[in-house]
Amino acid sequence: MSDGVVRVKSWEEFKRLAIELKPTTMTYVLEQDVFSPTKDLTNLRLIMQCEKAYYIFLDFSKGEKLRETGIPISVDQRGNRYIKDEDVKSFLKTQIEIENLAINSYWTA
Repeated sequence: MSDGVVRVKSWEEFKRLAIELKPTTMTYVLEQDVFSPTKDLTNLRLIMQCEKAYYIFLDFSKGEKLRETGIPISVDQRGNRYIKDEDVKSFLKTQIEIENLAINSYWTA
């Protein structure tokens, strides 16, 4: 594999790669859906940096949860939909059982 960025198309493949490659850090980004008129924070980008590449997986909302991972989408008092940091971290820790895996959030404006 050459240096660069690899887009992973399914959660199962991303999980398999994570278990196989054993990264020390995983980063997630909660993103606004640019096609949504309400700009809900309903998309999840997972980034795994390994020796020769960055592996990136995108998950999008479908109803009240994310399509591939099933992470729930919460709603605040004003009706804004969003993903809780603790739900992402809990999901990753239970699905990718790597000792001392650091899970970091990266916020974008």
